[in-house]
Amino acid sequence: MNLTRVAFAGHETFPFRYTWLKKGVDAVGKDPEVFGKEDAMVRFGVGKNMVTSIRHWGLAVGTLEENANVLNNRGRQLCVTELGASLLADDGWDPYLEDVGTLWLIHWQLASTPHEATTWWWVFNQYPGVQFTRRELQTHLERLVQQLAWNRVSPASLKRDIDCFIRTYLPSRRARTVQEETLDCPLIELRLLREDSGTQAYQLVRAPHPTLPLPIFSYALANYLERRKTPAKTVSLNDLAFDAGAPGRVFCLSEPGLLSRLEALRDLTRGALVYDETAGLKQVFLHKAFDARALLEQYYAASRRGSTWARTSRSTKR
Repeated sequence: MNLTRVAFAGHETFPFRYTWLKKGVDAVGKDPEVFGKEDAMVRFGVGKNMVTSIRHWGLAVGTLEENANVLNNRGRQLCVTELGASLLADDGWDPYLEDVGTLWLIHWQLASTPHEATTWWWVFNQYPGVQFTRRELQTHLERLVQQLAWNRVSPASLKRDIDCFIRTYLPSRRARTVQEETLDCPLIELRLLREDSGTQAYQLVRAPHPTLPLPIFSYALANYLERRKTPAKTVSLNDLAFDAGAPGRVFCLSEPGLLSRLEALRDLTRGALVYDETAGLKQVFLHKAFDARALLEQYYAASRRGSTWARTSRSTKR
């Protein structure tokens, strides 16, 4: 396991909220150094810790990035990524996170790589099982920290990170009013985590997840194939289901849920990706290069038209 960069902090214990990612994109688009300015709290309309959290989540989701063109930048200047601008600009694909497909895309961005949200990645890609308690998860992460000699990560930091992870996917237990509804993280709608109040254990929900749109799944699959960095033109069903960073695992898909999407790849990608079962081998073949980003553009264009691709979208703004 070659993990050269990890993160167990930065969110200041706050899961991101519906408006935060767009706020970050809008603000950085106007001022690349906004997060370091004395009036940042006024600009964002939140407290100092929440300003830090907005910055963290923009980087973790990949809607913001450090400006690599600035010498010795060290995070002072950020810029909006291509994904951030396409998704969250005022005229973007889904600036208010109205489409559940966007939430699946954000989950993929968070949980498919270990660099910015390591606990999120670990739970969905490495945890040996589907059920855990907070204490069990912390034990595994502490063991990982020791194994890789990340000496600066304290048990207290891990505990806070685990708390934030759980509140990303489960609603708060606090008393709520209408005004407080947006305080929970949007990703609770994906129903990827279930709590057993009797045992105080949590369980990853492996299911067909019908709200996961095929184009979002296919975009994630293309990401996964690119990250494999192998000349092989095939990938097995087993790898797609269980490999770290694979869409079957990150999206917690059951075998029927994974297979139904793989079988639809041929038509969606115009033959670029094809699932086949021959001589007992279940594989996806990459026959030719294709533009994964175009899948997102087509999906959101169809969503605006109200086509069948958009059957999982929601009409209520947050």
